[in-house]
Amino acid sequence: MSQTNLDDDELFGEAANEMRTDVEASLDEAREALPDGDDVWEIDADNTLGALNALKDALDVGDAEDHLRDAKKWYTMGERADAFEDADDLAEAIEEIEDLIEDVEEAREQVGDLTSTVPQLRSTFDEFDEEEEAASESDADTDADGDAEEAEA
Repeated sequence: MSQTNLDDDELFGEAANEMRTDVEASLDEAREALPDGDDVWEIDADNTLGALNALKDALDVGDAEDHLRDAKKWYTMGERADAFEDADDLAEAIEEIEDLIEDVEEAREQVGDLTSTVPQLRSTFDEFDEEEEAASESDADTDADGDAEEAEA
């Protein structure tokens, strides 16, 4: 084997190691950018809407998507160049983070829906209570009028 081929193989091996390191680093950054479980579980709020808004903020994936994209980009390059001897662990990690990001984004969307629904429900309940209170007052007035007529008779 010529010296040139040996140097090329050595350089290719170094490049493959660097690609793997880049993929792993991007995956680590994606994991770090994801919300912390305690931030999602423990929320400080005075009311339901405040809790929902805090939860929605806690469910922000931040830069995790960008870091995952970088990991996928370098992984794809390495796979196409057949640079990785065994990249099953990288593929599994990418899929795991991708699924988690999707789950968090779906949960965030559901919380967003509740954030708009809960105030509407409260308003509907308040209107219902006001109507019920008005009906009760009307019934009380009618009963009082009936009692006054009986007293006169």
